[in-house]
Amino acid sequence: MRTSEQFRNMIKASGVIQIPGCYDCITATIVERAGFPAAYLTGSGISLTLSGIPDLNTISYLELRQVVQNIRSAIQIPMLVDIDTGFGAPLNLYRLTKEFEQLDIAAVQIEDQKVPKKCGHELGRRLVRDEEMVKRIRTIHENRLENGVWTYRLEEIWEGLQDSYDKLAEDVKNTYQIQLTRLGAIGFSGMMHGYMAFDREEKLLVPFRTWRNTMTEEAAAVLSECFAFNIPQRWSIAHLYQAILKGEEHVEKIDYLSTLAGYIHWKLTGQRVVGIGEASGMFPIDSAAGDYDAEMMQKFDALVADKGFPWKLREILPKVLRAGEMAGTLTKEGARLLDRSGCLQPGVPLCPPEGDAGTGMTATKSVEKRTGNVSAGTSVFAMIVLEKPLSAMHREIDMVTTPAGDLVAMVHCNNCTSDLNAWVGLFAEFAECFGIKADKNKLFSTLYQKAMEGDKDCGGMIACNYYSGEPVTGLEEGRPMFLRRPDSHLGLANFMRSHLYASLATLKIGLDILLKEEDVKIDSITGHGGLFKTKGVGQSILAAAMNAPISVMETAGEGGAWGMALLAAYMLFKKDGQSLGDYLDSRVFAERKSETMEPDPADVAGFEKYTKQYQACLAAEKAAVQAF
Repeated sequence: MRTSEQFRNMIKASGVIQIPGCYDCITATIVERAGFPAAYLTGSGISLTLSGIPDLNTISYLELRQVVQNIRSAIQIPMLVDIDTGFGAPLNLYRLTKEFEQLDIAAVQIEDQKVPKKCGHELGRRLVRDEEMVKRIRTIHENRLENGVWTYRLEEIWEGLQDSYDKLAEDVKNTYQIQLTRLGAIGFSGMMHGYMAFDREEKLLVPFRTWRNTMTEEAAAVLSECFAFNIPQRWSIAHLYQAILKGEEHVEKIDYLSTLAGYIHWKLTGQRVVGIGEASGMFPIDSAAGDYDAEMMQKFDALVADKGFPWKLREILPKVLRAGEMAGTLTKEGARLLDRSGCLQPGVPLCPPEGDAGTGMTATKSVEKRTGNVSAGTSVFAMIVLEKPLSAMHREIDMVTTPAGDLVAMVHCNNCTSDLNAWVGLFAEFAECFGIKADKNKLFSTLYQKAMEGDKDCGGMIACNYYSGEPVTGLEEGRPMFLRRPDSHLGLANFMRSHLYASLATLKIGLDILLKEEDVKIDSITGHGGLFKTKGVGQSILAAAMNAPISVMETAGEGGAWGMALLAAYMLFKKDGQSLGDYLDSRVFAERKSETMEPDPADVAGFEKYTKQYQACLAAEKAAVQAF
């Protein structure tokens, strides 16, 4: 058993855990021989013993790693290590976490101070913004890069799921004073796409490959040409074909290929099924048939026929179900797997598992034709439910479906508000220099409102918000930049407005293909996410970008989990023949409040001018990537 598992078991047990501090092999050995269950490697202890200097961020990661390695070789009990602020950016923190995992370090302590950090008793400590601390924690906790592959361990998946259920049961008990033993229905939502391949013994053949992986460029290109249909790199079929191109031995052993949500559903019910929206991120869907596209499936089988695999593609993919269909019931084994207390009874009906895109559409009532939703936060994506298929393939647009099986055009952009948030953080730091501690929400609200005073085209200012690469505009890497003409109207209002426009500019480039080239009609768009927290601002900017009315619901912030619960309720309570859209209209959103904003023609014209300038400036962005 790894020490991390030992440590987790300690935490779950009742009582206080006494973990004495140590700073070298001798003190760690004393801790172990004294009978303590774990040892704590202190940052202050290392700093004082190595350099005689207080804990002021003077010790490097390499110095810390050497001490950790020495102590790890001397003791067998779990180690908790103080890693200060993480020794750099997220990638540095990732490297640290990975190497510490290899050294069998049980846990780390990370601080929320700005660099350089100071001891807790020192004056002048400065804390990072909440968003930055969340990034640090996510870098440690979320999926890992193992041998070049972003992945999760199966143990982590089940621990997270079980912890979630434990919290649900505890909340029910505290609120209603009853023990949770039965449920009306269950549904599981997860990240779309990805690659989980199992053999006949239900053994995972290779580590779970998540949607984040971008190693399938060759496969995606070949399949897109073969199908005359855009196959993004993150789709399950792209991962499968890339494995075939690489000659990976596990492929011939595949008995079942699924997504994360599909895998969990399978283990809890024994049913190899997924919802049609989730399936549309695995393989192209024929919306009319409500199933995988048969012609494309035949093309794939022909493409790999010379390999002599003992399976056909349809045989290893999960069965496709639409929203409202029964997808099995919770088995005895599944109940025990989900609820560690053993109180949950089997027999609970489950609805088809769905991806986060489908549940987001459900949560925003954007499942009917000519409707759509835009989620804007760290990244941004738009989902538009189509009346008919597009006339041509567009690499900028993913074709998926609603949970009911209707065709959806999806524009997904990697970059949205990260650069904007960074500039707001700079303004907060500037204020602190004058002794002003600005409330974060008030600061965002004030600056966003100030942006509304700016020129409609931002007065000759352009912000390029690319923290990372952007497939829509063909950039593999990003460099945040700010550009302005010598005659620009430099001011805070135009500066902020340019960054708000930049957050949605790439999305607009993709959407313009739908709205202008394909003449897609939209009756309503719902916005949700952090960009829309300041009343009226995000709405007006998005309305200008799309030249369409934008609504924001009071429930939109509930997100995918609530959308999944609605899909489970739809399965239980729908009337005969009642569509998902009608159910949401009549049973869920009939009395829900929403605010709608029409586009301002002057804003629309200004955003159009800005977007043309933005696209022209991408040449500078590409040059910056090469040079810096």
